[in-house]
Amino acid sequence: MADVKAVVWNMEWMNDLFGPNDLPPAFKADQDKPFHAPGSTVKQRRDDLSGVLNEIEPDVVVVVEGPNRAGELELFFDQDVAGDWVVQVQPSKGQSQNVGIAVRTDQGKFQNPPLKYFDTNNLEVFDPFLVDTDGDEIQENYKFERRPLYVELNPTGGDRFRILGLHLKSKGVFNAYEWSKWWQKSDANRRKILAQATELRSGFLEPYLEANETKNVPIVLCGDINDGPGLDASEKRLFGSGVERLMGTVWNPDMCLRNALFETLSLKDQSELDFTRLSTTSFKDPIFNNVWQRVWIDHVLYPEQGRGQWVKDAKIWKDMAGGQKIWAKYKHASDHFPVEFTVST
Repeated sequence: MADVKAVVWNMEWMNDLFGPNDLPPAFKADQDKPFHAPGSTVKQRRDDLSGVLNEIEPDVVVVVEGPNRAGELELFFDQDVAGDWVVQVQPSKGQSQNVGIAVRTDQGKFQNPPLKYFDTNNLEVFDPFLVDTDGDEIQENYKFERRPLYVELNPTGGDRFRILGLHLKSKGVFNAYEWSKWWQKSDANRRKILAQATELRSGFLEPYLEANETKNVPIVLCGDINDGPGLDASEKRLFGSGVERLMGTVWNPDMCLRNALFETLSLKDQSELDFTRLSTTSFKDPIFNNVWQRVWIDHVLYPEQGRGQWVKDAKIWKDMAGGQKIWAKYKHASDHFPVEFTVST
């Protein structure tokens, strides 16, 4: 048995920290203001992002909203994070937010090579697709704006396992509109999430769990799904929740995914479906006078595959050493909390 300590974290527009793509990977000047975080400097963001990771000390980091190039993510881990790392980034055409991974190699927890990378630009299942999201019997065109990261990890003394790192379409409406336009944008965003979750479930996951070459290879699906459990107002109009579509149906329980964060709740909270303790980010709601809303949209999902609870000890990092709040100690890090979990293989 081998235990691997992993973190999945939306690190918020890491691409802002790096120079132009037509030059070798390099950080921008320390005092530059990141475009999406003008209240910070590049150095402050680097220090706080790495400060969080150095405090958590993970073996694997799945990076959401990572930079465009693997060389840039490698530069960050080499210069700012303790240890030796092998990194990979899944590029997506036209995107400046990508999903990446970093695997720590100096503690003997992984074989050489530590990971195998599957470029999802070359996998047809992640190409643009057709799906009927609103039940009108007309299929619409959709795509994965951010292609999933797909890798296989090789731990020392344990079975290989795979990770599918996800960043589905944002459903946020961050400006105040008159109601009809707000509903239009809100419904459209949720249709995209529902379409992507449907394609992941039917096009990737179900074939994965049925094929002889993969059904016994453990897999974790994790990332920023941009959706939580239950149906919000727009999802009630569409009769579907993205994350629940991805997790599966009670009519085929052997194909359902477990949710590692849900499994940390008390039996009372589980039975009452009380998810208030599981918020992973917050935002100012422009519809309701910029009231801060807390939401659970970052998930760690896994199928049992005959192994029981092999992903465990999930944790949302809201409090750091000494009980200090992460947003107070590392206020320039990210608008999402890191989510830790342990893989036992």
